[in-house]
Amino acid sequence: MMTMTMTANTKMTSEEIGTLALEAMLLEVSVTPKPGLVDRNNSGAHRDMGFFTFMKSAAGLRSSFEDFAEAGIVGGVKKFLPREIFPYIRKIGIEAEKRMFSATGGVNTHKGEIFSLGLLSACSGYLSGSGREVKAGDVMKTAAEMCRGICERDFAEVKTKSPESLTKGERVYIEHGITGIRGEAEDGYPAVRNISLPALKKYLDDGFSMNDAMAMTLIHIMAHAQDTNIISRHDILTAQEVMINAKKMISSGFGLDDIKRLDDDFISKWISPGGSGDLLAVTYFLYALS
Repeated sequence: MMTMTMTANTKMTSEEIGTLALEAMLLEVSVTPKPGLVDRNNSGAHRDMGFFTFMKSAAGLRSSFEDFAEAGIVGGVKKFLPREIFPYIRKIGIEAEKRMFSATGGVNTHKGEIFSLGLLSACSGYLSGSGREVKAGDVMKTAAEMCRGICERDFAEVKTKSPESLTKGERVYIEHGITGIRGEAEDGYPAVRNISLPALKKYLDDGFSMNDAMAMTLIHIMAHAQDTNIISRHDILTAQEVMINAKKMISSGFGLDDIKRLDDDFISKWISPGGSGDLLAVTYFLYALS
């Protein structure tokens, strides 16, 4: 059994990794405007949460991300295989969700980010505990190794469940075969690696502020990632339309005024690309590592 204490020297501590995860959550919700999502201007296509709900939730989760990172560090020191660490971080994730619901009064603000940032915190810790430099590319590769087989395992029994017991992600899988964030993680976050991380770096290199660069990067994510939150709230056609329109924005050139108009449109249609927002937080986390 792994213990949750260690004395080995590492390149990054669990506190440093946990701080970056918290930073990613805080910056993601602070980016304004974000179409249909909670930001500093409005609550997007949501009635049960707002900016301060996210602040409370993020504050309550900081120690959980240290726990994710520590589990990875210990696993690296003890020379565990990445996939052997996954059961431990899943237990940490369950406790993190309890903390989130306690802080928000039962509102789901960060479930997707708990999964992805928790996983990537553990992967960062694993590399550090293994004596390796913590680089974004290696973190994503380790995530794929740590999550190997997750889709097959998690979806194996889905079709035998009663309809009322299905989660939103399971329902989307049954109806459309889309694996959502599990598939993204098992593939090593290709949407981030190939699309959003290069986009964020380019916008920052071009002189955009972090807020504006992240707002524009979100459109790139929406153009390429299947957003299961849109599918579960609406349907596959709505999600496809969002992707097509985001691609048109990118090809024709766009700015913050265009994003603000899209925000108004999404609010009127009650569209919330929450999965894309989660990947935006992931993008910042991996950018901050480098």
